[in-house]
Amino acid sequence: MRDAYQEQLEELAGDLAKMCDDAARALELGTRALLEADLHLAEQVISEDMRIDGIRATAEHRAFGLLALQAPVATDLRIVVAAIHGAADIERMGDLALHVAQAARRRHPQDVVPDEIKPYFAEMGRVGVELAQKAGRVIRSRDLEAAAQLESDDDAMDDLHKHMFTVLMDRNWTHGVSAAVDVALLARFYERYADHAVAVARRIVYVVTGQMPGPLAV
Repeated sequence: MRDAYQEQLEELAGDLAKMCDDAARALELGTRALLEADLHLAEQVISEDMRIDGIRATAEHRAFGLLALQAPVATDLRIVVAAIHGAADIERMGDLALHVAQAARRRHPQDVVPDEIKPYFAEMGRVGVELAQKAGRVIRSRDLEAAAQLESDDDAMDDLHKHMFTVLMDRNWTHGVSAAVDVALLARFYERYADHAVAVARRIVYVVTGQMPGPLAV
């Protein structure tokens, strides 16, 4: 019975790690769709978003089943609680990648992002994908040092997000209000995506130590 219980806990962690992998793929493809005005890639991200939602539903079903039938305590209880909240964070990451893809589809065949700032969005995409992948590895390994590393990695995304406002406020901006709104919203999507990845890592710190380090993304 105990072996089956531990297997269920491992499956729960596996669900969340898989969600991180899928969220990373969604942002990678969504970023490519954005930068290349690729409608096919945008549609692919949009259609695959339901898979992340489905894994969240499975994870929550497992978690509530464990609460009801096993009455976990101590570390096991923290695993279940962290999984419920973590699944919501990762689903939100998928939704934010979806928003990027939807922006690419909405403006197709035109570019959403002006050519001169595409490198910044390419970098935001790279950082976001790496954060999601690292969050998945942290879930699998419960490595506290790796979890802490996500905090510093997120600083790069914050810097890129802040730089977008510098670009938009520059008197040499010539692309109009509509493009400025698109850029500001997209930059915010990437910044929030990164925050949720960090929140996932913080929940693993909570699982291992019983303490939640600092405020979480909401």
